[in-house]
Amino acid sequence: MYKKSLLLIFSFISLFIITACGSSSNEDTNAQETDDGNSGEQSSESYTIEHSMGSTTIEGTPERIVVLTNHGTEALLSMGITPVGAVQSWTGDPWYDHISDQMDGVEVVGTESDINLEAIAMLEPDLILGNKMRQEEHYEALSAIAPTVFEETLRGDWKVNFELIAEAVGQEEKGQQVLDDYNERVASLSEDLGDKIDTEVSMVRFMPEDVRIYHKDSFSGIILEEIGLARPESQDVDDFAATGVTKERINEMDGDVIFYFTYNVEDGDGQQVEDEWINDPLWNNLSAVQAGKAYEVSDTIWNTAGGVLAAHIMLDDIKEKLLSE
Repeated sequence: MYKKSLLLIFSFISLFIITACGSSSNEDTNAQETDDGNSGEQSSESYTIEHSMGSTTIEGTPERIVVLTNHGTEALLSMGITPVGAVQSWTGDPWYDHISDQMDGVEVVGTESDINLEAIAMLEPDLILGNKMRQEEHYEALSAIAPTVFEETLRGDWKVNFELIAEAVGQEEKGQQVLDDYNERVASLSEDLGDKIDTEVSMVRFMPEDVRIYHKDSFSGIILEEIGLARPESQDVDDFAATGVTKERINEMDGDVIFYFTYNVEDGDGQQVEDEWINDPLWNNLSAVQAGKAYEVSDTIWNTAGGVLAAHIMLDDIKEKLLSE
């Protein structure tokens, strides 16, 4: 059975390579024909996207899109696009709760770190959206199936990847409207907070094999900075997170408020780590905990999903907790 599956996928990829070669020859001819005036302009028939792996030409408007990142799925949904295939959410069965009602009929094509090339080929996509950090080794095989666009990184400002996705699907105007709506919410929340904008917000994540204190160059850290909220001094640094945190460093978790979230897998190890920490006298001695301002929030929303829809829900959480004090 395994050999048959391999044969099938290699057959698909071989077919797409032959098709791609033919398309490449036609594109070279078209380029020669238009070289005297329009070769650098985007036409209604095709457009070229520069991305982390080079450049990719997309013919027409993509209609059958496969997306290989969780945040990419949210980007498409926010622009009214339902992919034909997507990687499974890190948690959920198979999708995050906050997107599941928009994912009817979408086929699972593996996970971000273990994509299923055969399943992708079977969907006959006309565009594949992926990420260099996650799927670089598969780029050539994916490109043989369909035009493929890869983001550079997963960390930092999520809007960079969003803008690339909007450009790749030919929806830059709609994508900009999505970002404008989000930016308006950020500005409104910042204004509503008033003097509470000076609140020092700490973020802690419990995981099965790690405990982390999140800094500014993270999904939630970027959003806190956009709002203008303050951070404890030890967290007000331009990197991702302090990892491998032990209880000797528990004071670094303190702030005016603490938002903590836990990555749980099926065996519940993450919850066990959380329980161990929040029931410890050292945790309960933190000023934010003693003031009743340590809030448990969703790991999916504050970290794992990493998309625009999650960002909106995170704004809701901040508004609810900080403005209800």
